[in-house]
Amino acid sequence: MSPVTLLPFIVLIGAMFLMTRSAKKKQQQAAAMRNDLQPGSGVRTIGGMYATVKEVNDDTLLLDAGPGVELLFAKNAIGAVLTDDEYNRIVHGVEHDLKSDTDIVPDDASSLTESADTDDSADEAAAASDEKVVDLGKKDGPDEVREKSAEAEQADADEEPKKSDGDSDAKK
Repeated sequence: MSPVTLLPFIVLIGAMFLMTRSAKKKQQQAAAMRNDLQPGSGVRTIGGMYATVKEVNDDTLLLDAGPGVELLFAKNAIGAVLTDDEYNRIVHGVEHDLKSDTDIVPDDASSLTESADTDDSADEAAAASDEKVVDLGKKDGPDEVREKSAEAEQADADEEPKKSDGDSDAKK
């Protein structure tokens, strides 16, 4: 056999080796993360529950999920170990990394509106544009409106399909 015919097989075996190697590396990192758990760490389970580690055993963890709620989980059920800042931000809504230099959006919209000086100039601009009012529609009087609505009702009545006794002009 020539090396050209063996090349696709060699590439396939190499790709499989690289994929299994990266998957094995991820599994080792996850196992190391689970083995390094300490009481007091914040964790997220694979089901999406956030809790604090209370006690660590060989294969299980005792998690504190809230006041008076203690749950026993397998170590394999831990999806991620969170940093203290991240855990407090997600669970308690506490932001420690706020910078005082950033703009803070106020709770009310009063500061977002323009000041009185700019309102006067906006009113003047609107008044200047109102000078040239163009009427694009015809204004109907009350009698003309009634006549048009009567004509519309008559047109709707004419468009209704007539009932027949079953005979139709359709081709058979």
